[in-house]
Amino acid sequence: MQTSEQTPVFRITISLILGFISFAFAPIFVRMANAQPIALAAWRTIFAALILLPFWLTKRLKRKEKINVGRRSLILGIFAGLCLGVHFTFWIASLRFTSVASASVLVTVHPIILIIVESLLFHERFSKSSWMGVFVAFAGSALLAYADKTMTSVFPHPFWGDVLAFIAALVFSAYFLIGRKLRQKYDWLDYVFLVYSWAAIACLILSLAFGIGLKVDGMTLLMALGLAIGPQIMGHGSMNFSVKYISPTLLSTLILAEPLLATILAYFIFAELPSPYSFGAMTIVIIGISMTWRKKPAVPKVIEST
Repeated sequence: MQTSEQTPVFRITISLILGFISFAFAPIFVRMANAQPIALAAWRTIFAALILLPFWLTKRLKRKEKINVGRRSLILGIFAGLCLGVHFTFWIASLRFTSVASASVLVTVHPIILIIVESLLFHERFSKSSWMGVFVAFAGSALLAYADKTMTSVFPHPFWGDVLAFIAALVFSAYFLIGRKLRQKYDWLDYVFLVYSWAAIACLILSLAFGIGLKVDGMTLLMALGLAIGPQIMGHGSMNFSVKYISPTLLSTLILAEPLLATILAYFIFAELPSPYSFGAMTIVIIGISMTWRKKPAVPKVIEST
């Protein structure tokens, strides 16, 4: 039997506005921290899980109910958390090698990844203008990588920073697609607590595998706390809430506002001004992805679950 629920449009709108504003502060907090990427990602995810823990426990004790979503869904939720932990680690690492602008743009190319995955694996059909947008956006990404080669005096290895940011986008796409499926079964708090807890475990495993300790200074802990409250709980949390009602492709389009806001903040805080090539490349990427999704419906739809 199919069931449906009314789409909470107001809550979705407010949560997404606050969430995507908080995303813009993520590269700023990362740049201000003084720690290895894996250590910062570990503390970020640990803080997020610990902040949510009392709320999750209170909810469970009040309702006195068990979470029964099936073994397969639980495994998928754990895998989503591992993907998120890897995503955070690679993205934070990218900011050690390249600019805030480049890392922010390349980590948000997942709309391109999603259209390819949905076409090949889920047999979704897209218009010619959508596919044109894909090629335009990839052209912009290539120009952005070329522009970063001219900034070697400012950033040590910008090409590798771009590669790390792109890998982070790939992993995020897998995490997001899993989230769309599982949010039809999981309550928001149950889902994000599960995912953030396993993201923390993934970061701890990576830190042990690479022999990197978790000892950091006070400023890093403060920035990790800011990352946990803002970009993770508010930012990713708003997406995890909304993905039950809105397709991942529409949500990933909204994330395109993040590079622009992050670049503006980086200019005022770090006096980090992208090169003219970078400005042009970012514009092309945004135009391309906008073309890709311009024919998608703008009004959120309720996704029915069985």
